[in-house]
Amino acid sequence: MTPDQRPLPVCEIDMTIPFHDVDMMQIVWHGHYVRYLEIARCALLDRINYNYMEMRASGFAWPVIDLRLRYAAPLVFTQKIIIEARLVEWEHRLKIDYTIRDAATRKRLTRAWSVQVAVGIEDMEMRLASPQILIERLLAWQDTAA
Repeated sequence: MTPDQRPLPVCEIDMTIPFHDVDMMQIVWHGHYVRYLEIARCALLDRINYNYMEMRASGFAWPVIDLRLRYAAPLVFTQKIIIEARLVEWEHRLKIDYTIRDAATRKRLTRAWSVQVAVGIEDMEMRLASPQILIERLLAWQDTAA
């Protein structure tokens, strides 16, 4: 049995841009965006009960093998933002789409996506299909989200 046509998990987190992430023009340095995506991705994985600790306990590492960002508008000091993480693929890899929006206006500021693959911790071999544990966790999430 595999996850069906019901929706896949989505998670939104709220954040305020801190001073230590901005440059002298009060604009977020582009490298910090990756950290923001990671925070949203961790919240999404927590939602399906398969976070990084669970991944390791099940015998798999899930390294990011591809990451893309598209900046539409800058993030600035004290700005309140919403970061959405949406699982869009799970069969052979985890692909997560992200949207960063201004919290007040909901204007899209950034789009991104990341791809992760399962790698066996013992043999360090990449898996060509997602492990059964991920499928079980997604099915369980779909059953409770219905």
